[in-house]
Amino acid sequence: MPDADGRDDHPVLDHRSLEAGNNVYATLRGPLRTAAVAERFERAGWTCRSSSWHGYEVETGWCQVELDPIEEGATLLNGVIVPEALDTLASLLTEFGLGFTLELYDEEGGLLRELRSR
Repeated sequence: MPDADGRDDHPVLDHRSLEAGNNVYATLRGPLRTAAVAERFERAGWTCRSSSWHGYEVETGWCQVELDPIEEGATLLNGVIVPEALDTLASLLTEFGLGFTLELYDEEGGLLRELRSR
């Protein structure tokens, strides 16, 4: 059954995943400023809230990330994701019209996967 963002089922983040720390990082590039990226996540059914003057926290059952502007036209995404959902996140970012470099790391900090668009 799809979750709130209309995607396939993914395991839900648990306390252990959250305590392990960030495992997903991305640089997002495209026509959208950070606020507009957060708004797109919210329209897709994610929870969204401001976390600083220019940053946002967005989350769904399988992913919790922060969005922060880092340079003109770029947004840093970092947080925690269920590893099986990385392709779903990449598809969502593509739907938003964003170019990205998306990296998934293991608990020891080793790179598991890297996805790029544009």
